[in-house]
Amino acid sequence: MKTLPVCLALASAIATGTVMAQAPASWPSKPIRMVIGFPPGGATDIVARILSPKLGEFLGQPIVIDNRPGASGVTATEQFVKAPPDGYSILLGTIGGLGVAMSLRPNLGYNTLRDMAPVAQPAAYTTILVVHPSLPVKSVKELLALARAKPGALNHASSGAGTITHLSAELFKYMGRIKMVHVPYKGNAPAMTALLSGEVHMNFENSLVVLPHIKSGRVRPLAVTGAQRSRSVPDLPTIAEAGLPGYAATGWNAFVVQAAVPKEIVARYSVEINRVLRQPEVVERLSSQGAEPHGGTPEETAAFLRAEIDKWAKVIKATNMKAD
Repeated sequence: MKTLPVCLALASAIATGTVMAQAPASWPSKPIRMVIGFPPGGATDIVARILSPKLGEFLGQPIVIDNRPGASGVTATEQFVKAPPDGYSILLGTIGGLGVAMSLRPNLGYNTLRDMAPVAQPAAYTTILVVHPSLPVKSVKELLALARAKPGALNHASSGAGTITHLSAELFKYMGRIKMVHVPYKGNAPAMTALLSGEVHMNFENSLVVLPHIKSGRVRPLAVTGAQRSRSVPDLPTIAEAGLPGYAATGWNAFVVQAAVPKEIVARYSVEINRVLRQPEVVERLSSQGAEPHGGTPEETAAFLRAEIDKWAKVIKATNMKAD
């Protein structure tokens, strides 16, 4: 029989929700749901569909992609944290839903650092500044000059408020001291469609989405947003090289599960995801799309998320950015 202090401690833990479930020895014994906060065809969806077949093979269960677009990944994340913490759902999040939402959305229904258990960071990717061919600019300096000559006349698409496509543009406007109109869309694919049709002048688009259109000549690339040049478009300068010294913005994905998921399941996910990222065919597919395979332990992923949340909180405050 348990002693009274142990019983009281157990009752208190149950009441506060701090008891961790035990991982069943048979896990996983049914299909796993991979939640994506964006529609099909976007950067996160592409990464998910590259990784999921091998991950399912290594876990011994199929992976079902569950696209739940809305509010730059926030809608899916808010729903995800309420799901049973049994390890049968995993979220492939982004800088929008996991990194900047806490600073950008005051009534957010979750806290990334409190409610999530980081698993691994599968990929990072450079955003590319591209313009519609009708825009009479061929360099970052020419774009800045045009924007300064016509304040507020130019617009830029994004895949939603708080996404890397939005953040990259806001940092560009802030550092370049220019005014442009933000036109948010519900994902990378519709934002790209708007640029291709000439509905918007430019986009800071994920390399996974925009590279085919650069190769076809349907958009004009000016620069990449990362601190270094991209291996997928090595001839393109960085924005820092091309006219805004010190500029750098990089997109990323991170796998997380609910905080109460048993540590054994978190560890198994991490091992298998990192195993997937070592497969030559996966590395080749990600690299060909402009993504850099990453990986890492749960602890490294947690440290990365904390650093990104802190970094972009300062940018959001400095630019007075809003969730449109």
